Amino acid sequence: MRSIEIDISNESSLPEACKKLLAFSGAIKVFAFDAPMGAGKTTFIKQLCKSLGSNDSFSSPTYSIVNEYNSPHGKLYHFDMYRIKNADELYDIGFEEYIDSHNYCFIEWPQLDLNLLPKPYMMIIIKANENNRYLRAQIIE
Repeated sequence: MRSIEIDISNESSLPEACKKLLAFSGAIKVFAFDAPMGAGKTTFIKQLCKSLGSNDSFSSPTYSIVNEYNSPHGKLYHFDMYRIKNADELYDIGFEEYIDSHNYCFIEWPQLDLNLLPKPYMMIIIKANENNRYLRAQIIE
């Protein structure tokens, strides 16, 4: 099992952290983010989109469930599954088509969809304690 841990305590370090994560991920384009509310998932995903060259306006997809951004690498999809109650709702939004699109997919609150994700994918856990935040990324094969 391959993994990497990155200190993301300072917002100014996020661009470099994103470069490290993208280099580590290689060709993997599906990223599942597991972290408590307020740990920085959305902030980190916004920086990932910027690191991939997107100049779009970023917002949390809490109510829309998925936001789509443009980049030189193709479409970027940012999901917030917090309000999804069951797998049927995933099918209703066309989740499998997004995941099978070969575009980057960044998924917050992925608990319901882990069985639908194509392997390999990146599982990213953000842990915060006091003033420190760490990102641990693991390739799930």
